[in-house]
Amino acid sequence: MDAKMLFDQTTFECSRLITQRYSTSFTLGIKTLDKKFHLPIYAIYGFVRYADEIVDTFHDKDKKELLELFKKDTYKAIEDKISLNPVLHAFQLIVNQYHIDLDLIEAFLKSMEMDLDFKTYNDSRYHEYIYGSAEVVGLMCLKVFVEGNQEMYLSLKDPACKLGSAFQKVNFLRDIKSDYQERGRVYFPGVDFNSFNKSAKELIEEDIQKDFDDALDGINRLPNGAKMGVKVAYLYYQKLFDKIKGLPPETITQERIRIPNARKFSLLVGTYFGMKLGLS
Repeated sequence: MDAKMLFDQTTFECSRLITQRYSTSFTLGIKTLDKKFHLPIYAIYGFVRYADEIVDTFHDKDKKELLELFKKDTYKAIEDKISLNPVLHAFQLIVNQYHIDLDLIEAFLKSMEMDLDFKTYNDSRYHEYIYGSAEVVGLMCLKVFVEGNQEMYLSLKDPACKLGSAFQKVNFLRDIKSDYQERGRVYFPGVDFNSFNKSAKELIEEDIQKDFDDALDGINRLPNGAKMGVKVAYLYYQKLFDKIKGLPPETITQERIRIPNARKFSLLVGTYFGMKLGLS
């Protein structure tokens, strides 16, 4: 391995470590992808994770300045095809290799900026935020999965957006307590955290289930090397969603709902054998 390859590989390993530390469920999903997709998806996750950390974690810093610097460095890395920031270097390699559209990256970074400016969301901001924070991440991954097949990308674009939307909305429900108490945010339009009731919860759940249903056909049409990993993520989030649906509003406003790691692993194994036997 020459020096340049060693540098590239090391930056990918940094993104792999970030993924493993921050998300056991995402890591499990990646492991069921074809091996050729592992490093590219780690690189995408590392990028979006660190951008998200800027707006969610560093409360004693100037977040707006940090995010603006991160944005500037991102575009410079993509243009120059190098960065000494390992997360950005790995990400630019994937952006340039798979021709990920810059407007997807811009939409994502705009959604991060929205987290700095907005505490409550109307319908327009809500949909814009979900597109930028979740749907475009699914589209970045889809660019990797189709490996340059633009016709396939266009045919799977809408279901990929629906899946990203479902995941993000489930996250909003799961994290409704911490988002409000730690960051002062309420993402769902027209929802008052202090009077969150069964009727409001059920309306949100109907919307999420429709996204899940619309996404499933697209998952089944993914390339074989990507299908299993995405199906694992789908089943994990559907299971988490089912758990949330079975709880009263008072519970999810008081605690963060989780799926135990053992259950995540059983979903992984079950999906693997189900797909191998043609049952999933």
